[in-house]
Amino acid sequence: MNLTGATGGERLTGGVSSDIWRIDLSSGPICVKRALAKLRVAADWHAPVERNIFEARWMRHAEGFAPRLLGQDEASGTLAMEFLPPESHPLWKNQLRDGIADADFAARVAEALVTIHAKTAASPAIAAEFPTDAIFYDIRLEPYLVATARAHPDRADRLLALVATTQANKKALVHGDVSPKNILHGPSGPVFLDAECAWWGDPAFDLAFCLNHLLLKCLWTPRARDGFLLCFDSLATTYLAGVTWEASAALEERAASLLPGLFLARVDGKSPVEYVTSDRQKDQVRRIARALLADPPRRLFDVRKAWTKEIDA
Repeated sequence: MNLTGATGGERLTGGVSSDIWRIDLSSGPICVKRALAKLRVAADWHAPVERNIFEARWMRHAEGFAPRLLGQDEASGTLAMEFLPPESHPLWKNQLRDGIADADFAARVAEALVTIHAKTAASPAIAAEFPTDAIFYDIRLEPYLVATARAHPDRADRLLALVATTQANKKALVHGDVSPKNILHGPSGPVFLDAECAWWGDPAFDLAFCLNHLLLKCLWTPRARDGFLLCFDSLATTYLAGVTWEASAALEERAASLLPGLFLARVDGKSPVEYVTSDRQKDQVRRIARALLADPPRRLFDVRKAWTKEIDA
């Protein structure tokens, strides 16, 4: 990857797993990303830098829903992509922080995500390009579900069962970090970033991972909580309507049962969300997550209903 002609650069903020730079070339700015071996979190969390290879492969398969890939140096775990300016591509997380709860955009996120899953599920040969079971375990299943099982030993059996179920349902190409911090609100629709966890696996993980954030945002920006819950409904309904590779009810049940585990992980796993800070808020999350782990839901609306009741109390 040749960056000859660079005239300047700026480190971009927000990531814990990579160094990300805007590099100014004579032809215009680009974005360069280098995977880190140790993630920038308080816990001791390491991940192989070769995940950068699979991120680039995910970007190619998600063409139209990801930045354009410009080049890659596999040896150093570095890739270059088009730079999408925040003026035209604001971060969805920032919009949610500001109380902008756009249910139509949530539906477009769902449409894009289910399109990627359906397209790749129809081409199972893609699985051979993503021998990333160990990477996905190291940077998703272990720090979220296994670490949380250690913090809640009376729910460990259930959390470890979620790991096993996720590993057993390998059906499509999974992004692995479908979070508002990794979604740009572009003029033509959502753009997904940071597919470092790319894995041929269970698409229910992507759905649950994203919905989890919409529930948690109710604690971050309480005045917009009704809008966030509408976004939850819009994203879940639109996604499930687009499932073609299996019965949508089966996928929904896996996502609904996984969601409480991911919910609890964001306060007691290795990657807690930065905006749930008070003991009261953490206890709210723990109460609902632990109850739903003990009595697993089958529908996503059941999780939403339980959380709404908790924050209304």
